[in-house]
Amino acid sequence: MSETPEKFERERSQSLCPCKSREPYGSCCEPFHLGRAKPETAEQLMRSRFSAYFFRLSDYLVKTTHPDTREPDLVSHLKATIHNANWRFLTIIGSSKGGKGDKTGKVEFLAEYFEGAEARELHERSRFKRFKGDWKYLDSKG
Repeated sequence: MSETPEKFERERSQSLCPCKSREPYGSCCEPFHLGRAKPETAEQLMRSRFSAYFFRLSDYLVKTTHPDTREPDLVSHLKATIHNANWRFLTIIGSSKGGKGDKTGKVEFLAEYFEGAEARELHERSRFKRFKGDWKYLDSKG
């Protein structure tokens, strides 16, 4: 018996979120990915972007990149490279500002992934900034 797309989506929603929040994906990052909710903090946005990389949701990654730093070729770049990495684990090291009442924030994290058979790590201090009230990824210059 083959699995239906509905069963697959239901199982994914009930599974633990890839962002390592220990919450089900359906109540963690999925509402952001589906446009049903917006991240209230910079860390929530960062976690949802990690999950978007995990699930290869390039449209969400473009949408959540700040227009001031969004490269004109971001869409084509993501489409060409998003399948090169298999994201494995996320560790939040720390954050500053980025709360509900803030306009800017920083999140430092370590993301583990595989590129082919080679294990890799991405250690980044990301900056986030609100745009029209919504959190957006600004850059990794923090």
